[in-house]
Amino acid sequence: MRDGMESGHVTVTGAGGDEIDAYAAHPVGAPPSGGVVVIHHMPGWDAETKEITRRFAAWGWSAVCPNLHQRDAPGADPDDAAAASRANGGVPDERLLGDVDGAAAYLREHATGNGKVATIGFCSGGRQSVLSGCGLQIDAAIDCYGAFVLNPPPAEYKLEVPSLEPRLPDLSCPLLGLFGNDDKAPTPAEVDRFEEILTGLGKPYEFHRFDNAGHAFFAVDRPAYRPEAAMEGWRLVKEFLGKYLEA
Repeated sequence: MRDGMESGHVTVTGAGGDEIDAYAAHPVGAPPSGGVVVIHHMPGWDAETKEITRRFAAWGWSAVCPNLHQRDAPGADPDDAAAASRANGGVPDERLLGDVDGAAAYLREHATGNGKVATIGFCSGGRQSVLSGCGLQIDAAIDCYGAFVLNPPPAEYKLEVPSLEPRLPDLSCPLLGLFGNDDKAPTPAEVDRFEEILTGLGKPYEFHRFDNAGHAFFAVDRPAYRPEAAMEGWRLVKEFLGKYLEA
């Protein structure tokens, strides 16, 4: 654990060359190490996600969280920007890849970086972390209860996101998946199928499932928070990143 860090708003070059807002946190006085792109959940670029970004800097890794909803509602509060993004069908996959790629480039070029980058995402961000592992050259990806990785969302969700199953043969990095056995999106059956596909493809992955936990069990500001699952989940995240981000 590092006591010193610097954090604040930065800009990164995202999809199409757009300059987008991001929140970055860097350890102070640490040797160069890998970096983590934090992919926020559908509720947006909020205080809770920025706190997660700082957690990685406290562990000794630089981290950056790009505002994926900025184009949908420039300058808006996270809730309003999330609503605007959902009204537009969600973040398009190719735009997401461009924004995450730009955030990864920011980390690789920063003085604290060693050239290695991982992604982590929660809910919709979990799906987007898997997508990043399939569409970008990164060193590791973490999916925290990613919804709609395999099954497209029901119509009432108003999200236009396709199944990632056709992309999974392109997964180019180790994948960590953390899931609650009480979740409805993804259900345990969908996680089973996800695991079967990855096994059949020979992809490096490790999945962990938690009883008495559903969706958003990491979210300390929600009734869904499950301390035991979250504490073990963070231990697994730290262990996984230590394996793949060190030089």
